[in-house]
Amino acid sequence: MASRTALLLGTVAVLAVADLTGLAGGEQIAALPQVECPEKEGVQTYPHPELCDQFYLCSNGTLTLERCQNGLLFKGGPGATHHHCHYHWDVDCSSRSVELIPLSSDGCEYQFGLYSDPANACSGKYTRCEFGRPQLVDCPPGLAFDLAIHRCNWADQMEHAGCTAEQVIGFNCPSSPPSDPVSARFWPFPRFAIEGDCERLISCVNGHPRIVTCGDDMVVDDSTLMCEEPELVPNCQFVQRKKREASQEQGASSSNNRFENVVL
Repeated sequence: MASRTALLLGTVAVLAVADLTGLAGGEQIAALPQVECPEKEGVQTYPHPELCDQFYLCSNGTLTLERCQNGLLFKGGPGATHHHCHYHWDVDCSSRSVELIPLSSDGCEYQFGLYSDPANACSGKYTRCEFGRPQLVDCPPGLAFDLAIHRCNWADQMEHAGCTAEQVIGFNCPSSPPSDPVSARFWPFPRFAIEGDCERLISCVNGHPRIVTCGDDMVVDDSTLMCEEPELVPNCQFVQRKKREASQEQGASSSNNRFENVVL
């Protein structure tokens, strides 16, 4: 198999250089019927030996030369952002050449990318761009978007961006055991209830606040600052009931939307 794959890549590389130079545009650059795929069933991908934004795709034995969308590069493996390609900052091209030229639109430097709020480096929101269309995304409560790692992060881990957890969460942890015995029993990681919130609490880690969310269908018991079954926390039962009802309504709506454009 290894020798067949090497032969495939060597042959398509020659064809790509000889026949496809100067082609541009969509994801599929060209079909390569002169070469057979090593496997006749399923989907396999192979890196281009010279170019980091191109790759070879075998789909049920049909071979094509593909190009990643703007802002994406090919590295193979799971977790692809779009059509087998990953965000460019997540790809090690090694000896493969790459020329990243932004195709910018309003709110998007590249057609595909993740971007922090330019006005607030500690924002709990970020922009995800797909095909040049920006979409505002919320981080989980208490987290901020960390451009250094391109994902949401604990605010107390973002000193490099000038962020503090106290700033993001709006809470200061005590420097000594709190007077409340329920909070103090968790020292040196005291916990605190969030007023009006049945699903989350504040836990102090190394002197900094973090918002901790209970698991699915669990709620915070203010009397113990533990996550419990809703039946054990009467004042929070309605929260989970409303959440389940909303989830069921959303599921029904999504099911209806799948068929609304079908013509019988």
